Amino acid sequence: MEKAQIPFDSLCIPSLPSSLMASIIESGWLYLITHFSDFQLASLGSFLLHESVFFLSGLPFIYLERAELLSKYKIQTKNNSPTAQEKCITRLLLYHFSVNLPLMIVSYPVFRFMGMRSSLPLPSWKVVLTQIIFYFILEDFVFYWGHRVLHTKWLYKHVHSVHHEYATPFGLTSEYAHPAEILFLGFATIVGPAITGPHLITLWLWMVLRVLETVEAHCGYHFPWSLSNFLPLYGGSDFHDYHHRLLYTKSGNYSSTFIYMDWIFGTDKGYRKLKALKHNGVEDDWKQT
Repeated sequence: MEKAQIPFDSLCIPSLPSSLMASIIESGWLYLITHFSDFQLASLGSFLLHESVFFLSGLPFIYLERAELLSKYKIQTKNNSPTAQEKCITRLLLYHFSVNLPLMIVSYPVFRFMGMRSSLPLPSWKVVLTQIIFYFILEDFVFYWGHRVLHTKWLYKHVHSVHHEYATPFGLTSEYAHPAEILFLGFATIVGPAITGPHLITLWLWMVLRVLETVEAHCGYHFPWSLSNFLPLYGGSDFHDYHHRLLYTKSGNYSSTFIYMDWIFGTDKGYRKLKALKHNGVEDDWKQT
C-alpha cells in the first residue's frame, strides 16, 4: 500500500509560534487603531508608553541603592541621599509634563508629514530591524557631537551642568536635564524617525529600546549580564559612569550607546587608561579634579 503523502507546509511547525505572535500583535494593534485616533496614539500613547517604561525600569535602581542590594556590582561606593533621589523624581515629572508631552503633541504633524502611519498592515520584522539599527547609529553620531558641544564652558555652566548634578548617577538621572538640553539632545532621538517616516509601532519600539539603553547607561551598576560584556561596541553603565565622575573638561565618553565615536576622536583616552590600570591590578588613584 502506498504511504500517504504529508503536505510539506504541515511540517513547518516551528513557524507556528511566530505566526501566532504576529497574529496577537496585529489583533492588539487593530484594537488600538479602532478605539483611538492617530493623534491620540502618536502623542498621548507615546507619552504614556515612555513614562511607563522609564519609571518601571529606573525606579528599581533607587531601591537597590537604598537597600544596599547587589552592592558588589555598584560602580561607585558613594550613594545618593533619599532627598537627592526625590528631587530627581520631582523635577522629572515637572519636565516630562511641561516639556516632553507638549513636544510630542507639537511634533505629531511633522511625523505625519514625513510619512508616519499607524494603519495595518504592520511592517515586516526586516523593515523594523533595519530602521531600528539605522536609528541607533544615527542617534549615536548626532548625540556625540551635541554632547561635546554641551561640554563647552558656557553651555556646560548654563545648561548641561544640571544633568551633572549627580556625579553618582542612578537610572532615573538619565533624563534629568535642563529643558534646553531635553530639546537639544532630544533631536538626536527623533531625527532618524523623522527622516524615514516609520510605522508607529516601529517608533514605539525605538522609544522603548532607547529609554532602556539610557537608563542602563546611568544605572550605576555593572552586572555580569550587562550588555557591554557581550557586545564589544556597546558602552553601557561602566563607560558612561566614568563620564559623570569627572569635571566637564576631562570627562570624555560623550557617546550615548556605542564607543567607536569616542575611540575615533580620542575622547575616551582617560577611560581606556583607567581600564588598563585596573586590568593590570594598579590601584585606581585618580581624583575628581
